[in-house]
Amino acid sequence: MSGVEVITFGCRLNTYESEVMRAEAEKAGLNNAILVNTCAVTGEAVRQARQAIRRARRDNPHARIIVTGCAAQTEKQTFAEMAEVDAVLGNEEKLKSASYRALPDFGVSAEEKLRVNDIMSVRATAPQMIRHIDGHVRAFIQVQNGCDHRCTFCIIPYGRGNSRSVPMGAVVEQARNLVESGYCEIVLTGVDATSYGADLPGTPTLGLLAKTLLKQIPEIRRLRLSSIDSIEADQHLMDLIADEPRFMPHLHLSLQHGDDMILKRMKRRHSRADAIRFIEDVRRLRPETSFGADMIAGFPTETEEMFANAVGLAQEAGIAHLHVFPYSARPGTPAARMPQLDRSLVKERAAGLREAGQRLHQTHLNGMVGTRQWLLVENNGLAHTENFTFVAAPGLRPRDLVQVAITGHNGKHLDMQLLAADAA
Repeated sequence: MSGVEVITFGCRLNTYESEVMRAEAEKAGLNNAILVNTCAVTGEAVRQARQAIRRARRDNPHARIIVTGCAAQTEKQTFAEMAEVDAVLGNEEKLKSASYRALPDFGVSAEEKLRVNDIMSVRATAPQMIRHIDGHVRAFIQVQNGCDHRCTFCIIPYGRGNSRSVPMGAVVEQARNLVESGYCEIVLTGVDATSYGADLPGTPTLGLLAKTLLKQIPEIRRLRLSSIDSIEADQHLMDLIADEPRFMPHLHLSLQHGDDMILKRMKRRHSRADAIRFIEDVRRLRPETSFGADMIAGFPTETEEMFANAVGLAQEAGIAHLHVFPYSARPGTPAARMPQLDRSLVKERAAGLREAGQRLHQTHLNGMVGTRQWLLVENNGLAHTENFTFVAAPGLRPRDLVQVAITGHNGKHLDMQLLAADAA
């Protein structure tokens, strides 16, 4: 191989940062290299990264393999001890061209491979300017990094550090660059995006940032948020939901559970009632809004009744896009020291929650049939509606915005008939 290849795991923020990594590595003159941007959310994510590293070495015996991302930050020794790995960079180091110019030689010891700092010492997130995100028709913009909260199950603050925001002017500049490159949909992303602005002068909010982007860049056709903590939603955000058609009617919520005792043991800041109230408020303002949510099955001490409350919340809230995670104990977190459930029970409950999610998705698809929708066409023969439902779109050009009638579905995505097209 030649050039720089990037293998990305995990969240949209990682997707964005992978483009920054590629640009910085190429600026440093790196060649014949594979950068692996890892995720640490679950033990399975770490396992998949290790598997991909071994595969990359088999397929590219002479390439330099550099591992970075959240798992590299939290489990640096694990990756440094892999014979297939040539260097390990931390989450801060991976975004700097100097890191790629100062890589260790081949065949060094595990300790010499390490270029990982104390992420908790990082106090600012520098704006990273890119004009293209490989393979994506939507453009992601990092507005925030890190997290000040300490949910008992979560290792991510130890991979990302404390919360820090990108100044609003830099976000506007990045959005303008991406719009000029042809992107009509912008997605604002971060580790804890709704904490945006608390560390900036004047303490702007995520809602105010979104308002400012849409006001200053009228060419933005569609604006989304990647994931939010509903308890931090502010009035600016509610105004956008109610009054701004360019703000897309889909919100992905970090719910995690539906039982109040488990939510307390997770150290979440919302209750079951808080989640229901927020969803009802949004639907009152904009009825066509769909909701996605992250939920964990099999958290330590979870009883059958508690699990039933999690399923019940998803049903009561009408979650259309449910992302289910079987609980995975992350070393060093408080939840890992709690009484654990049997792994077979955790998997069984995750499967049950996924089945409930599938039924909810079917109900959502049924409700979309007979409607007219504007789609943004993806690169893979699919498109997505404003409320982020996927539609089969064979033969349409990626990045086009088209209006369609929804004629049915196959249980996974919608079918359509083309009405009009408006190339973005």
